[in-house]
Amino acid sequence: MRVISGDCKGRRLKAVPGTSTRPTTDKVKESMFNIIGPYFDGGWALDLFAGTGGLGIEALSRGIEKAVFLDTDHKALATVRENVSTLGLKERAEIYKNDARRALDVLAGRGLQFELVFLDPPYKLVHLYDELITKLQTLRLLTERAYIVAEHSAEVELPETYGRAKRWRLAEYGEIAISFYEITELATETATETATETVTEMETEA
Repeated sequence: MRVISGDCKGRRLKAVPGTSTRPTTDKVKESMFNIIGPYFDGGWALDLFAGTGGLGIEALSRGIEKAVFLDTDHKALATVRENVSTLGLKERAEIYKNDARRALDVLAGRGLQFELVFLDPPYKLVHLYDELITKLQTLRLLTERAYIVAEHSAEVELPETYGRAKRWRLAEYGEIAISFYEITELATETATETATETVTEMETEA
């Protein structure tokens, strides 16, 4: 695995030991960023279920200012930490061990908003797409023109819309599919109380 383009172009990425993670292939990653970028002018990215951190790192290499990496696997988080350090991106990365749903509450409590969200849960957890994309909007974690990039099994068809998240492109690569959602308008609903109440802070792996 490598960084495809940008400041860190061609640099190798360490893989997570074992077979519990399913990293996005270089071919799929290159195609994905050609669709949503290919380059960015600042802003924040959120890499949920980060694995190796390859997607968030690619975004940093292509101009995203800061990236937040989340996972529950300590081996994955150690790999992300090593990769961002090796590439000189440590100061632009926040790495946390936490459940994705709880983590969104914490991030909302900080008032963060993201231009780019990568969503790649285990394929069998199909219900998480609806839950997390909806929660990202309800907690106002997205900018007005945010992109959500959801990787899933090609056998699963995700909805065309989740609230104000509208799918504008679907790309398939064999058994893998990528649904690209765009937020065209911030949700008008008041954020839920969990966004502002005191929540358990995430365990940092930085």
